[in-house]
Amino acid sequence: MTGSCSGPGRLWRLCNLLMAAFFGLAAAVQINDPDAGLWIVVYVVPAVLTLLVGLNPSITDNVVWRSLSDLHSAACLVGTIALGCSLFAYAKSNILHEEEGRELFGLVIITIWMNLCRNSAKTSSKEIAIIMLNTTCLMGWSDEQLQSTSITLIFVLKVLHSNIFSLLY
Repeated sequence: MTGSCSGPGRLWRLCNLLMAAFFGLAAAVQINDPDAGLWIVVYVVPAVLTLLVGLNPSITDNVVWRSLSDLHSAACLVGTIALGCSLFAYAKSNILHEEEGRELFGLVIITIWMNLCRNSAKTSSKEIAIIMLNTTCLMGWSDEQLQSTSITLIFVLKVLHSNIFSLLY
């Protein structure tokens, strides 16, 4: 799939360009946030990394790209765990009604997308298309739709994760 300009390769590039725009817009709207500096960086890094994948999918084999992606994904995972624990302890209602819940969801999207990009050379285009569909659908749905789709996404990611490890070993 890497380097391909037809069929799934073109779709993968387009999706990365769209996600780069999404992450860029997410960074832009952080300007009014009390901790804007942190969140702008959180969204600009994946915007640049996914833009690079959209322009040249084989960049995911580059050591610098992989290192930045891994480092950012690890930081987002730590943030996800911290926000998740905070929400679990203090949330009074639906987590998406809390600022921390929306921040948590943003970190989850970043982590999923960075891992998709990192493993795109090893993952079939069908698996990537399913996850891309679920990820983009999560952006505009109601809370009930979001919760049911999140469960589906988690299932697909578990299947994808097991398939990636079976390819590696």
